[in-house]
Amino acid sequence: MFTLAESGEMFWAIGGAIAIVAILSGTLSSILKTRSREMSRREIAAYIAEGSMTPEQGERLMRAMPEGEDD
Repeated sequence: MFTLAESGEMFWAIGGAIAIVAILSGTLSSILKTRSREMSRREIAAYIAEGSMTPEQGERLMRAMPEGEDD
């Protein structure tokens, strides 16, 4: 059936696939966090522009948001 060389190749193929999935998952997570943070900033700016919030309140909210937090 399988020789040792074939099982070694299978080991590297599975290991490589796991590494690729891990890298893609981390990248996607980072993109989603950044996108969410930017949408929040735009919403705060919109509230300030329509007068529902003062610029000082918006500034406090933006300072409260985590900046570039890496998990």
